[in-house]
Amino acid sequence: MSTFAKRERLLLADLLETCGPDAPTLCEGWRTRDLAAHVVVRERRPDAAGGTLIKQLASRLDKVMDEYAAKPYEELIHLIRTGPPRFSPFALKQLDEAANTVEFYVHTEDVRRAQPDWTPRALDPVFQDALWSRLERTARLVSRSSPTGLVLRRPDGRTAVAHRGTPVVTATADPSELLMFVFGRQSTAQVDLEGDKEAIEKLRSDKQLGI
Repeated sequence: MSTFAKRERLLLADLLETCGPDAPTLCEGWRTRDLAAHVVVRERRPDAAGGTLIKQLASRLDKVMDEYAAKPYEELIHLIRTGPPRFSPFALKQLDEAANTVEFYVHTEDVRRAQPDWTPRALDPVFQDALWSRLERTARLVSRSSPTGLVLRRPDGRTAVAHRGTPVVTATADPSELLMFVFGRQSTAQVDLEGDKEAIEKLRSDKQLGI
């Protein structure tokens, strides 16, 4: 049975293949080749991937990333499309779904929204609900350094507190757009922000949102 993570994986692989290795992304300093290398290293090199969060491993991560970015681009796409090896925790369907649904959705949008002719992607309500469920669990982590209080609100009125503090800014949008916003992609996230004007400007330009 297909999963959201598997669907988003294949969409990301197809998009990276179509755009080629040198297309821009929303990830500062990364072209599509770098983003592809990141995805592969995250799944296949746990000895280095921890450098994303652990400062002591950062230099090792940089080294391994450079090694993978130097591989043929077609090989990177193949590794993304076919998924992690058997020994990887991500090979477990439940973990893949839990850890990669948001990862692959956000990175697909990182490529899509960096292109000058991008348009909003229509997502079905079931997928939006799945993204909201994950957003409720991770919002406080990725928004822990927010310069303002932050409340996330769906168009139907459901809310989640992403960061406690004052002044408070309320961001209203579909879960997919709220995800992009709290993961640091404020420049392209299509959200309505309510609150103090100065606080909104701080939040829009803040570099600390996301992991």
